Amino acid sequence: MKHFLSLALLFLQIQVFAQDSSLKIVHFKVQEEISPSASRLVKKALATATEQEADAVILELDTYGGLLLDADSIRIDILDFEKPVYAFINKNSGSAGALISIACDKIFMAPGATIGSATVVDGSGQVLPDKYQSYMRSIMRSTAESHGSDTLIQDGDTSIVYVRDPKIAEAMVDERIEIEGLIPNDRILAFTTSEAIDNHYCEGEAESLNDIFKQEGWEQPTVVKVEKSRLDKIVGFLANPALQGALIMIIFWGIFFEIRTPGIGFPLAAAVAAAMLYFAPLYLDGLAANWEILLFIVGIVLIGFEVFVIPGFGVAGITGILLTVGSLVLSLIRNVDFDFSTTTEDDISAALLMVFIALVGFILGAFLFGRGMMSSPLFKRLVLSDTLKDAKAGVHIPTDQSTNMVGKKGKAHTSIRPMGKAKIDGVIMDVKSMGDFIDEGANVRIVSKELGYWVVEEIG
Repeated sequence: MKHFLSLALLFLQIQVFAQDSSLKIVHFKVQEEISPSASRLVKKALATATEQEADAVILELDTYGGLLLDADSIRIDILDFEKPVYAFINKNSGSAGALISIACDKIFMAPGATIGSATVVDGSGQVLPDKYQSYMRSIMRSTAESHGSDTLIQDGDTSIVYVRDPKIAEAMVDERIEIEGLIPNDRILAFTTSEAIDNHYCEGEAESLNDIFKQEGWEQPTVVKVEKSRLDKIVGFLANPALQGALIMIIFWGIFFEIRTPGIGFPLAAAVAAAMLYFAPLYLDGLAANWEILLFIVGIVLIGFEVFVIPGFGVAGITGILLTVGSLVLSLIRNVDFDFSTTTEDDISAALLMVFIALVGFILGAFLFGRGMMSSPLFKRLVLSDTLKDAKAGVHIPTDQSTNMVGKKGKAHTSIRPMGKAKIDGVIMDVKSMGDFIDEGANVRIVSKELGYWVVEEIG
């Protein structure tokens, strides 16, 4: 009997401890444009809440909107999550942010905060055609309806009363929707904190997380904070348009200098590294697809084939340039297998402009600094132009040679396509042709000097 009472007391202690144990809340912030990185952060937070067996999730929002596709993805993730998700609007939840907020189980707003104005616009703020607005209206309406409704019977009449009025959600998108006593038919609906509370689009005003805890009756819950991963921060940095433009210039500079000085390796390595840094954030953000990256690779291969295998400049080279430039542009534009229905003209113009500016920068840089860069001591040190192997083979690279060798004759020591080696006056040196293919052993004559290389032509 004594042992039984001891076990019973122990059981009661365990029960009391379980009842007094604090709640676990996952908290994270989205204080930026709604984009793929925001979508990844939401998925990370919800996964953390599942792993930690959290009782609720609080999403702190301060955003003017963003990409509709990513907002819709976040909306679905929130609606499908089993535990309650709270939106804490800390100042702004406009456009795509309003959609995300309405998907949450409860909404709390800071003093002076706003929610609404969810009309779909392009990058310049111009309202998009009605097909975009129609889709936005439908998902706003269905999201509001997902919170349920009650059947109200009054004086024999039956009506449906929603927790969140779907018509209000639609009025946040379409200025043609009029709600008597609330908004005329020529304005887009947006709520202040008090207006949102009055119209059941906000559960309460809160200045901080602690205010939410008090209103929900949570006493000192354990808060698990989720932040962006290091990868997301790096991706965000690499996605900067100015940096992307610089990377495009490095890609073309690397290819250019590798063609001018084949076998060196450093320019090609720089181009490959720049291409990886360029495509990586775009791929992770869902912009660059596998086929767009493949187009870039095929384009580079065709350019190399044209330069080193086929004499002259023809179909392969032109096709390679078009594929390379086209892949750089397409990777900046959101499309699904050439379906540009979610892409605006401004998006396409912005992508074209970025690549065009980068190309102009490359051309100017190659023209102004190309010769000086290749002959600079730093470049020579990086590319190791004079190797031990070359010294043993008697190879002389006449970058700084002042002797006039124009008119001197010799033989092609290797195939010249258009770069190669020739033996002139007993010295093996790096030379280039004027675009023609010259077989090994052919008689050649030096005709000029260009960017530190003697230019040769085949003679009979």
